[in-house]
Amino acid sequence: MEDRPSGNRYDRLEWAGAFGDLGTLIPFVIGYISILDIDPSGIFITFGIFLIASGLYYRTPFPVQPMKAIGGAAITQAALITPNMIWGAGLFSGAFWLVLGLSGALRSVSEMVSKPVIRGIVLGLGISFIMQGVDLMRQDILVAAIALALVFALLTNKYIPAMFALLLFGLAVTLIRVPGFWQELISVQPHFRLPGFALGTMTWNELAAGILILAIPQIPLTLGNAVIATTAENNRLFPDRPVSEKKVAVSKGLMNLVSPIFGGIPICHGAGAMAAHVRFGARTGGAVVILGGIILALGLFFSNSVLFLLGMIPLPVLGVILFFAGLELAMSARDVGSEKPDYYVLLVTAGFSLWNVGIGFLAGLIIQGMIKRNILQI
Repeated sequence: MEDRPSGNRYDRLEWAGAFGDLGTLIPFVIGYISILDIDPSGIFITFGIFLIASGLYYRTPFPVQPMKAIGGAAITQAALITPNMIWGAGLFSGAFWLVLGLSGALRSVSEMVSKPVIRGIVLGLGISFIMQGVDLMRQDILVAAIALALVFALLTNKYIPAMFALLLFGLAVTLIRVPGFWQELISVQPHFRLPGFALGTMTWNELAAGILILAIPQIPLTLGNAVIATTAENNRLFPDRPVSEKKVAVSKGLMNLVSPIFGGIPICHGAGAMAAHVRFGARTGGAVVILGGIILALGLFFSNSVLFLLGMIPLPVLGVILFFAGLELAMSARDVGSEKPDYYVLLVTAGFSLWNVGIGFLAGLIIQGMIKRNILQI
């Protein structure tokens, strides 16, 4: 990373980088709102507040994003999942990570993890993002090809951020291909609304089900990606603004203890989201403050129209955003080392991480331990 002032910036590059994580954010948010019927007001207001807080506190593009395992399980099993179960999973996650961070137990875990394991998680996430991006781009190859060409042409342009051109192109595609979209867009009116208390109807059974079905399977994914990999990625990119696993776990815990109270979803940090912000220009916490401000405004004034507004960006364009975020993330694995065992651990971890980051994390630790004890000869 080039030298930059340690304070937050709000220039055009930070604005461009602010939108780098839309490829992962939008699909989960749409699923929670449209499939699980969760009030968008609570989701957007809590999300926006925590993004702003993250940018101001960490002073790097330190992201806030939906917990993927919880979100994926909840959306794909919507017939069995209630909003109260999701909020129960969030409360348990908050308490778990707060205790783990404050107790110091996390330090012992993180000290066992070598660089090849960390970089393997990051490489697996990067390849996963690339694959997801390609899947979305396949839905309209012409739009995706033009969007790809735009980004490649402007990736290093100092005057026109690639993300701005990409978003304008996506909006133009929607205006051309969706009849009446412009009329609907200009008819959207602000309507101020605050979220209510969300936990009044939660039962003990829903809390227990949320913990067992949603929260516990998320733990290894969160440990590998949202704590260890995000900490390593931040410290690699911004050595002048380092963070610790303890700090990340505590902030994650606090966010998830507060978010469910107002109807927010389980949230975490993530190495992939940080790479996405950085790929499109972000270098300070200003990018996530900007994104948080926009999301907060949507929650406060446009929660009734939020699904329509999110539909302005075509899926192939979101795929291009994911694709380049994956490239940025995967490239960070290049400093893993020069020894064959390092590459072996890296690839084993990355391969299993394509299936599940938690399993990849455990597989990497096992292979790492076997090599150190000469059980496995490479």
